[in-house]
Amino acid sequence: MFSWLARIVMACWGPVKQYARMSKDDQDADSTTGDSLIWCRDLEKHFYGDFSIAVVQANEIIEDHSQVETGPNASFVGVYDGHGGPEASRFISDNLFRHLMRLAGEKGTINEDLLRNAFAATEDGFLTLVRRTYEIKPLMASIGSCCLVGVILRGKLYVANLGDSRAVIGYLGRSNKIVAEQLTRDHNASMEEVRQELRSLHPDDSHIVVMKNGVWRIKGIIQVSRSIGDAYLKRPEFSLDPSFPRFNLPEPIRRPVLTSVPSMYSRDLRPNDKFLIFASDGLWEQLTIQEAAEIVHNNPRSGIARRLVRTALNEAARKREMTYDELKKVDKGVRRFFHDDITVVVIFIDHELLEKKISVPELSVRGFSDTVGPSNFNILQGIDANARSII
Repeated sequence: MFSWLARIVMACWGPVKQYARMSKDDQDADSTTGDSLIWCRDLEKHFYGDFSIAVVQANEIIEDHSQVETGPNASFVGVYDGHGGPEASRFISDNLFRHLMRLAGEKGTINEDLLRNAFAATEDGFLTLVRRTYEIKPLMASIGSCCLVGVILRGKLYVANLGDSRAVIGYLGRSNKIVAEQLTRDHNASMEEVRQELRSLHPDDSHIVVMKNGVWRIKGIIQVSRSIGDAYLKRPEFSLDPSFPRFNLPEPIRRPVLTSVPSMYSRDLRPNDKFLIFASDGLWEQLTIQEAAEIVHNNPRSGIARRLVRTALNEAARKREMTYDELKKVDKGVRRFFHDDITVVVIFIDHELLEKKISVPELSVRGFSDTVGPSNFNILQGIDANARSII
């Protein structure tokens, strides 16, 4: 057997093979036969249409977690791209939606403020967990997660985001061509506007952003500027000592370097809006938002999230001059040198369903875990239906 190092060398610098562009025949075959590398739910119903979800693992332990929750008049999507370990993204999957439903039950609605409060409650809960385990597992202070959430309530869309996952809407433009619009802002130090924001917030810190190995990083360590977790970059009490050189800061932080306050977007859905794509940055490293939107628009709904993931994997293989079948043989963990964990959720928007008031089952889907069951939207039953019930 090859050693772990030999596998990396062979995978990264092996002989040139044929390019792995995904042919139409390959795509059609994949959409019908499935792919053992990719976890998916090809097509399910939500109150406003259909949805499709797919996940592929690259890390030794998958750090992407996700969920779709559907109710009679609302849908919830969450994509949580962890880093440093899976604990933060898993914690968000277990708690953020629950916090949002609790707050919505108290207020009788969902709005931007409630979403921010749900993020804050989730952050507080995870930092409490870090504090409880810090003595026996100090590296919990270095674990964090990006967090992308979308809520469709009746005809209104709300999006909240931390990090560099993206929400994209596809709508029909002129000549009935599909147009992709990014609804979220990337909170990543590779963006000049993010670096300027960090410098303005930390005028006395000349090393708030540092170019390291050709990549802009905050304090020379991390690329994303907003997250859940990453306690050692937010509170001095969680600073890690020199025995963890990867996370060691040259001097203790005096105020938080990262924030857990999400950027927000909301608007009424419009007649030309056709679908939404929620995906971790593993997809966007391989595809542009317009490429992804055209794939969704030009192919059957069933299995469309899987098709997006498969196309991204083919592109990752092509960049290494490999075939997709060769990439599939690379062990998880080692495969992280080729692509990231990838999570994709596609939400189709069928406007006519709002008028028809078609009943769909409440459903909860957790990405990659094969957890499918009834949604918790029913906890809101009993709210005054005259004006305030969200479902």
